[in-house]
Amino acid sequence: MIAFTDWPRQLLAARYWGWLLDGAATTLLASLLVIAAATLLGMLFAVARTAPLAPVRQAAGLYLSAFRNTPLLVQLFFWYFGVPGLLPQEWAAWLNRPHRLELGAFGIGWPSFEFVAALWGLVLYSTAYVGEEIRAGLRSVPRSQAQAALSLGMRRAQVLRHIVLPQALARIVAPLFGQYMNIVKNTSLGMAIGLMELSYRARQAEAETFQSFQVYGIATMLYIALVAALEMLGRHLQNRRRWGRIRLERT
Repeated sequence: MIAFTDWPRQLLAARYWGWLLDGAATTLLASLLVIAAATLLGMLFAVARTAPLAPVRQAAGLYLSAFRNTPLLVQLFFWYFGVPGLLPQEWAAWLNRPHRLELGAFGIGWPSFEFVAALWGLVLYSTAYVGEEIRAGLRSVPRSQAQAALSLGMRRAQVLRHIVLPQALARIVAPLFGQYMNIVKNTSLGMAIGLMELSYRARQAEAETFQSFQVYGIATMLYIALVAALEMLGRHLQNRRRWGRIRLERT
């Protein structure tokens, strides 16, 4: 009889569990970095899309068209294969070499070019989608609130930061977290340029073990766990906002 604690080893060898968990950690790290960067840039993009200056709005619209109307995989190929092809051969060779950053007696590995190119492409692509969600939130805030704040002497930047943006973000928690879940899933396309995330590691383990059902089943469950964690966080924030509004109404 197999002990309960032995089931992971019976399902898949420990070595391949390590590969899959390492890939999941890379997926999580890449997703968090892309989410943070895309949210910050998305705010700037949303402000540009609603700016009073027509050239600024047009530039933001051009960015939207370029990144939302081309496949993410093509964009990743462009940043990984296309852009280095325009650089001098020595520069391209330097990009593809492993690097190490020395900090006194300590040293840390510099991110690989595959990691940097994948993050760059994912951030630019995701910013267009996250920025549109934030723009929708900005448009949902009544203009009268901004006009009232301006009449009290607040500057436009202060109105945006302290009045409009907090309300806009609170109203778009659900669609914003929907985009964050898409970011987690989109990291799997980084496999095409050598990013050693969960899908890459799953393919690597399957090619060596031929245990397709076990490997891809575990990878699927790990993706579900990552996306479910984001969904639970989004629901928690929504519930906090709902209960906060109820308390405010009761007082």
